Amino acid sequence: MKIMQVEKTLVSTNRIAELGHRPLLVVREKAGGGRQVAVDAIGCIPGDWVICVGSSAAREAAGSKEYPSDLTIVGIIDHWKAE
Repeated sequence: MKIMQVEKTLVSTNRIAELGHRPLLVVREKAGGGRQVAVDAIGCIPGDWVICVGSSAAREAAGSKEYPSDLTIVGIIDHWKAE
């Protein structure tokens, strides 16, 4: 699991059918770090600090072992200060 911050919503209207209509968000581990795309399984907004899972856990958290995700948000952190 990783602690990451939601940066913004990613709009992608043309995507493979297996992605369905799940929201996609741009997240970062730290300020100035590389951006990644995560599937939002719980309803986050930009600025939220979240818990993300990867690999097969990401697919299952998104709803299915066949779901095409490498990173899925599974929790919103109530209190967190970036170091």
